[in-house]
Amino acid sequence: MRLFIGEIYQNEVLLKEEEHHHIVRVLRMKEGDIVYVTNGKGALIKGKLLINGKKVKVQIIEFLSNSSNTHNGLHIAIAPTKNIDRFELFVEKAVELGISKITPLLCTNSERKILNIEKIKKQIETACKQSLRTYFPEICPLTHLKDFIQSTQTQLYLTHCYKEYEKISLKETFKREKEITILVGPEGDFSKKEVEELYSLGSIGVSLGENRLRTETAGIFIASSYYFYQNNE
Repeated sequence: MRLFIGEIYQNEVLLKEEEHHHIVRVLRMKEGDIVYVTNGKGALIKGKLLINGKKVKVQIIEFLSNSSNTHNGLHIAIAPTKNIDRFELFVEKAVELGISKITPLLCTNSERKILNIEKIKKQIETACKQSLRTYFPEICPLTHLKDFIQSTQTQLYLTHCYKEYEKISLKETFKREKEITILVGPEGDFSKKEVEELYSLGSIGVSLGENRLRTETAGIFIASSYYFYQNNE
């Protein structure tokens, strides 16, 4: 199954501009080849390629039901790493595992203070195509932690390395709610002041085990644990 991205209407499909080049020049697909197209919002069609030079059209064969491929309710708010490749690794793997939303955080100890969101969006689309996801996760702008706290109405769960604060297990966290927001700090962790403020506002600490994990590893671990938990209840 080859999945592409475009706008889906009742009688036609408008592929994204870059998909034309990918189909004709990179994959060298031919007239009549079968493809699948999603709009990233859950819609999925099976179609047949109609190729005219560098331009591609898709003739709709069938509208497909894909109700099992929904977002999984996991929102990770995470500080991007200094090495952007490590953050992009987190994004790729979290998307493949079905994450619903990613908010990049700007914290006291953040070393990366600029993020190319458009590049991250393209990476998300690529990961969705690779993993055959038809619901694309939301990626938010880089957001100051204080602004994030003020704008969020849901219960927040907080990962950190400070031993003196009470924490619950990740499994217990997943048992509490299906729609869940978990915060992961930068390489230097959240500052103690940030942790104290989050606890004072009702955030709940979460333990990821005894090992100290890198930022991107923590994010991937949370996403994979949630995926496993949701699929083995």
